[in-house]
Amino acid sequence: MVEHTAETRGIKLALIGYIVLVALQLVTYFWTNILVMLAQALEMLSDILVSTFLLLSAFWSRKPADELHMFGHGRAQNVAALISATILVSFMSLETLREAVPKLIQTSETGEIQNINLALMVVFMGMIVVAIPTIDILRVKGRGASAKAQMIALLKDEVSYLAVLISIILVSQGYQMADPLASIFVAVVIALSGLYLLKDNVHYLVGRSPNSQFMERVESTAKSVKGVLGVHDLKAEYVGPNIVHTGFHIEVAKGTPIEEADRIAEEVKERISRETGCQHCVIHIDPAGSSKNPNMG
Repeated sequence: MVEHTAETRGIKLALIGYIVLVALQLVTYFWTNILVMLAQALEMLSDILVSTFLLLSAFWSRKPADELHMFGHGRAQNVAALISATILVSFMSLETLREAVPKLIQTSETGEIQNINLALMVVFMGMIVVAIPTIDILRVKGRGASAKAQMIALLKDEVSYLAVLISIILVSQGYQMADPLASIFVAVVIALSGLYLLKDNVHYLVGRSPNSQFMERVESTAKSVKGVLGVHDLKAEYVGPNIVHTGFHIEVAKGTPIEEADRIAEEVKERISRETGCQHCVIHIDPAGSSKNPNMG
């Protein structure tokens, strides 16, 4: 529960910060006529939607297992991250490009830029506001899909703010084209962030396996239990944030009483749970030498 609270705290901080920044950036855009401030406001609007989905999914993923979701609701965070990626790519990125490209073609028609100092102040404020939840999330160990997606969004915001800062400085020096160019850069950053989230979470939804180090640790832990002569057919997949479902066969000496074999299996399960954090472990017991592929043991 403490870990869950720490994980969602960063998302809550980000959501509050985004709401404040959207209002500030829209006001700044109308006062300064700097297009990239509108691009940032649209980006933050997408971040509000993203953070809302991620926060709701973080709470939903804590629901216990039921008849329809026997391994719990952990993948809800991956679904939310996937929806967030779709929002970033298909709406906010394209909308920002739609605003920026015509201004790039017709730079001479750009309105008079005003209140540069106000724009710079809002940008610096935005960088500070975004940095607070970023640091908070980075301090959390074992981040789930929602927290990871939020961190990607926050890092994307910092990169975008840096581009905005450079753009405003160039605009103040008379380089009007820097404004739409920065807006296009922001749109590209939004799209790349969305595509990264899309790629990362699709793997989890179709049954991503832990890395080879985790699999080797499970196998070596099982073999360390007295009475286990071999391990084979080891398979595992993520069913939620840092929640792994694994199944494998252990070999025990032929003629081992069923009660003793069951005790060995329970000890294997308990030790793997303690040393690897695997919460769902299915163990099959075979007599020694029954493995179809001895090279896997």
